[in-house]
Amino acid sequence: MFNLVQKRRWYFTISAVLLAISLISMVYSTFTIGSPLRLGIDFVGGSLLEVGLEQSALTEAVRNVVVDAGYADPVVNTVVDDQTFLIRTKEMNVAAKDALVERLEARFGPVTERRYESVGPTIGRETTRSAGLAIVAASLAILVFIAFAFRSVPNALRYGVCAITKMLHDVMILLGLASIMGLVAGWEVDALFLTAVLTVVGFSVEDVIVVFDRIRENIGRRRNEDYETTVNRSLLETLHRSLATQLNAIFVMVAIILFGGTTIRQFMLTMLIGMVTGTYSSIFIAVPLLVVWERGEFGRVWQMLRNRRTEVAEARG
Repeated sequence: MFNLVQKRRWYFTISAVLLAISLISMVYSTFTIGSPLRLGIDFVGGSLLEVGLEQSALTEAVRNVVVDAGYADPVVNTVVDDQTFLIRTKEMNVAAKDALVERLEARFGPVTERRYESVGPTIGRETTRSAGLAIVAASLAILVFIAFAFRSVPNALRYGVCAITKMLHDVMILLGLASIMGLVAGWEVDALFLTAVLTVVGFSVEDVIVVFDRIRENIGRRRNEDYETTVNRSLLETLHRSLATQLNAIFVMVAIILFGGTTIRQFMLTMLIGMVTGTYSSIFIAVPLLVVWERGEFGRVWQMLRNRRTEVAEARG
């Protein structure tokens, strides 16, 4: 029987690298743009206006018109081509928006208004707070549910802790992706991003519970078998189901990214990365963590670090 769990150090190393990249990106983003992620108007408040021109135009030329209309430091980006522009400014009402469109028409000719959104700063702060509460509530619900559902196996609480650790692992990598893309491609985090994160959390937790449930069944059936062998057997027995379920969803997402509209492309890319990360962490993070905990390897690592620190202190002394 092939032993997937035995290679857990490699899996943990890969995750450590991904998490480190995510943290470095968020720290760098904090120093450069003032926040770990480039926040959209759903979180910080403001207005978004997407317009289509009948002629090509330079981004700087469109930005100058917006500045002349009284909006300092607007963010102006092209969408798809150099005739469609996304304009982000401080909060403006409908009358101010219509006045801005008139200015654009006077400079560039006929303008088609494709999208307009405006969110006040109070709503933005409420969205940010709700996002944090949603993650905390999901973590507590998962912990309580798994601890109750797996009460028949020894150390049932460990399954809940491992599932939450896996969930936070996926969320951190998604945040790192958003941070990197915010720096490189100007991605902004909005309510759709939050929707993608919570959807990924739901999918990934469901996936890992399938594996955990098979572990529970095999513990009862194979009482004399080593725990690591039981966990590895359970993982192999559910691997095909996990991959088939996730791959079906991934294929649909890829099709939407390639052939769908640009307005949902960022959302679907976030979902795609989240699904891939969630599938990986269900198999290679959450399940091996159970084995590490059962074998007491956390304590040995901590003892090694303490011994190493003592050796360094003695060498300096």
